[in-house]
Amino acid sequence: MPGNSQRKGSVRKTSKKPTAGSGGRVKRGLEGRGPTPKATEREYHKAHKAVQAKKRAASKGGPRRKGTDAEWIAGRNSVLEALREGIPITGLYVAEGAERDGRLREAFKIAQDKGLSLLEVSKGELDRLTDRAVHQGLAARIPPYEYADPDDLFELADKNREKALVVVLDSITDPRNLGAIIRSAAGFGAHGVVIPERRAAGMTASAWKTSAGAAARLPVAQTVNLVRQLKSFQEQEGCQVIGLAADGDLSLPELVADRELVRGPLVIVVGAEGDGLGRLVAETCDHLVSIPMANTLESLNAGVAASVVLYAVNEARA
Repeated sequence: MPGNSQRKGSVRKTSKKPTAGSGGRVKRGLEGRGPTPKATEREYHKAHKAVQAKKRAASKGGPRRKGTDAEWIAGRNSVLEALREGIPITGLYVAEGAERDGRLREAFKIAQDKGLSLLEVSKGELDRLTDRAVHQGLAARIPPYEYADPDDLFELADKNREKALVVVLDSITDPRNLGAIIRSAAGFGAHGVVIPERRAAGMTASAWKTSAGAAARLPVAQTVNLVRQLKSFQEQEGCQVIGLAADGDLSLPELVADRELVRGPLVIVVGAEGDGLGRLVAETCDHLVSIPMANTLESLNAGVAASVVLYAVNEARA
């Protein structure tokens, strides 16, 4: 019945005192506790942990380099080229039962002359050490790659009394493309290659392998901000920055026909295959250059496109 306090679930009120709740006996528990601490001040917040990590790194002389404490050069040609060029190799590794050809014997002789350690390991172990690169039974262990400063590339050109030719890569994530472009840049007279510090391929064993040792002769520089670095290049006297794009305002033949443009200090920007140049990077370029195609093929592989343009520029400068 309505009002029957004996029914199941009913509550009999025995006092008119306020119950616990808003304005009740726990009023003090609702009092303000002051402003919320900043994220960096909260002990278990990731922002606080990041600050503490930076402090620890600073106390040890700066942040540690990401990745392992060493890199690997894999493959007989790449290792031999690195040995010839005096790359700071810390150890030479050869697979058990590897065929002793002329390249392997020369590598052994150079290693012996330089007092480098030579270790024989199983093929499986060499696969593991080189992250399953195609090592052909020979690999070299080197310290982490020391990137050049981008501005040093122009100084290198001045030292050689040449007009600077620099290749800049925008979001090239395949280390094989990076290695191929370094090889072409070295072969066609460039003074260096610049890559972004983030979201891009770095000088890994795969890049070393594809470059066929060219990275031993050509400096590779890293930059934190690609657009800012391009603007810094543009401040160099007479320097022009050109980007490769399918809808460029200049064709490659038009570029090489402009003697003043192609023979002056030049920066060539190569974008990722498919996506091409980033918007801000494209807007920063002085010109966008297209490669005429014989059919409806939309674009070339980034490494191939860079090689075509570098060859044409090198021929025009001759």
